[in-house]
Amino acid sequence: MMKSILCVTLMLLTSAAWAWPKADFVIVNKSERKLYLLQKGMPFKEYRVSLGPKPKGHKLKEGDERTPEGRYVLDFKNENSDFYKSIHISYPNKFDMEQARGAGVSPGGSIMIHGLPGEMQFPASVVQNFNWTDGCIAVTNEEMEEIWNAVEIGTPIEILP
Repeated sequence: MMKSILCVTLMLLTSAAWAWPKADFVIVNKSERKLYLLQKGMPFKEYRVSLGPKPKGHKLKEGDERTPEGRYVLDFKNENSDFYKSIHISYPNKFDMEQARGAGVSPGGSIMIHGLPGEMQFPASVVQNFNWTDGCIAVTNEEMEEIWNAVEIGTPIEILP
């Protein structure tokens, strides 16, 4: 009897220890190449990210290989992405669309937080040293799994220069 109580207690403690907190806000700092998960204003996890090859400046148009800057929402998850899972960022917002319309260009879209592509031939530790996306925010597959579990649809995200 004592042995089964001990086993159940250990199982409960182990599962509680592995319970991942839920983020209520996400911050990406492009100049630091970091993504932060926050809860109640306090970061509880950070990740190194890869961006597009032209990371400086706000995304102005489709194909400019920039990651947008500003406040958005994580508005849907895609488990069947071309990359290891993806979470969509609500770019373009009203400001982005007006700016692009004024310049006579398309603002683009499909900006995501995602893992590595399925056909990746290099180790994640090497790939994450380069900015290689088309304007998305990339992390390793293991990190994407953590972010996927920590973020709910509707979580706000702020992307800083």
